Formats: sequence, structure tokens, C-alpha cells
Amino acid sequence: MLDIVIAGYARSPFHYAHKGALAKTRPDDLVAQVIRGLVDRSGIEEQAIEAVFMGCAFPEAEQGLNMARLAVFLAKLPRSVGG
Repeated sequence: MLDIVIAGYARSPFHYAHKGALAKTRPDDLVAQVIRGLVDRSGIEEQAIEAVFMGCAFPEAEQGLNMARLAVFLAKLPRSVGG
């Protein structure tokens, strides 16, 4: 990776833990929607994306394995995109 470009930014909605409309939404599903929306909105070609970097403050249970890689798959980005 020679050049780093931030093409845009987005964030997911949030709510207090275990309450509200998002209580049953998996974190990896939520972040995949954010990534997909950001890629669509920015107009960047998916093949130009080399990697997705993200932080996960509380990696627990199934979402704690590799959140960025799971989100790449769920956002339907090419398998060549690292996470």
C-alpha cells in the first residue's frame, strides 16, 4: 500500500446497549451496511479498495473474530479486499 486515501466517512446509528430498535442487530451486519453505503456514496470502484481498517472496542463472541474481515464479506466487497 503506497498511497492512503480517505474517500469519505460514515457512522452507524447507535443506542444504549440491549435497548431500542438495534438491540437485536449484530454489529458486523450494522458495520457492513455502513461500508456498503460509503462505497456506493463515494463512487469508488470496489477493485480499487485494498483494505478496510476498523476498530472494535469490545470484541466478544462471534463478532470478535475479525470484525473488519467479516464486514468486507457482508458488504459484498471483492475477496481481494483485506480486513
